[in-house]
Amino acid sequence: MQQPLADEIRPASLDEVVGQRHLLAPGAVLRRLIESGAEVNMVFYGPSGTGKTTIANIIAARTHKTLHRLNATTASLQDIKDVMADVGTLMAPGGVLLYLDEIQYFNKKQQQSLLEFMENGKLTLIASTTENPYFYVYSALLSRSTVFEFKAVPPAEAEPAVLRALEVERGRSDLPLEWEEGVPLQIATACGGDVRKAINAVELLCQAALPRDGKLILTRDDASQVAQRSAMRYDRDGDAHYDILSALQKSIRGSDPDAAVHYLGRLLEAGDLLSPCRRLLVIAAEDIGLAYPMAIAVTKACVDAAVQLGLPEARLPLAEAAVLLATAPKSNTAHNAIIAAMDDLRKGRTGDIPRCLQNVHADTTGFDHQQHYLYPHDFPHRWVEQQYLPDALRNVHYYEWGDNKTEQAAKAYWEKIKGRPL
Repeated sequence: MQQPLADEIRPASLDEVVGQRHLLAPGAVLRRLIESGAEVNMVFYGPSGTGKTTIANIIAARTHKTLHRLNATTASLQDIKDVMADVGTLMAPGGVLLYLDEIQYFNKKQQQSLLEFMENGKLTLIASTTENPYFYVYSALLSRSTVFEFKAVPPAEAEPAVLRALEVERGRSDLPLEWEEGVPLQIATACGGDVRKAINAVELLCQAALPRDGKLILTRDDASQVAQRSAMRYDRDGDAHYDILSALQKSIRGSDPDAAVHYLGRLLEAGDLLSPCRRLLVIAAEDIGLAYPMAIAVTKACVDAAVQLGLPEARLPLAEAAVLLATAPKSNTAHNAIIAAMDDLRKGRTGDIPRCLQNVHADTTGFDHQQHYLYPHDFPHRWVEQQYLPDALRNVHYYEWGDNKTEQAAKAYWEKIKGRPL
């Protein structure tokens, strides 16, 4: 069986690795550690296809320890015990280098089983994960390791790997292999920073190429079909999902409608309708708030329309909501007020509800037949001075007026009615 192209052209040296210049450029810390042969426990964190396994292989080739590979998606506690059984024997006289892929799938007990051997230096661990290790990796294991973050490979840096793959395919082909101008960069761009995906796209494109005039010609149209949607990095339960939602909210909060529709489009392109609906409603209340109180009503109408329409038409009302929220004036005063109030509650700052605010049935207890509640509608301008907060919080202010037109107008109104600055 023919070796997969991605494995055949996997770099054997640091200079052949594409991307990760922040880690592998001359003088970078990780490169210096690898070149010095230092035996350091490491956690590689980043998207798929960015070189984590490749660099682990390069490190393994430089060490004198026995290499073991495990994938946490299929490995068990017994597999770890089998690896550890080699420590101190003729099978691993210099110790063990364990490359553990997808460590986030190991539970706490499985991760803890590695600690004893990491502590005495008999085990060097290189773990990789696509999820944030500070959420998924046991803290004691993290404290014994150095985390290196891998980033998606830019198209310009991924293109050399695509060209190398094309040259290998040219050597494999029975017919002369050629490609239209721009095809390598098109594939490198569409891979979304995943070099493995780009190389797989090359392999598939070459397998599907049709002979023309005694040659195999790779066209831009074919490349577009093979690589379509591959630039999307999305996992509804993973970091990418929450990163996109965070970017959507921060773009709207920052009043950037272009970025707002971009991140909304990412969610919708991945077929996720409910997450942006929920997040847009949150944004309307949290970030626009009292600066434009109708924003939440309009957003709710757009969300309802989107749910009734379904995809792809749902993109239209949701885009309307996203642009409206991004271009609306902003206020988080209501958000800050409820956060501050609940913070006091958690600290035990409560107190008895003032007698005048208690339910009317309390007047039948016989202790006090007069509630002394002043009904605001009986007074001019529907307002009368009266204590509403408990005694313990009598002079506390949770709400601060925003500097937008709506809240300033309300502030001016109540300053006039109450006859004092607010």
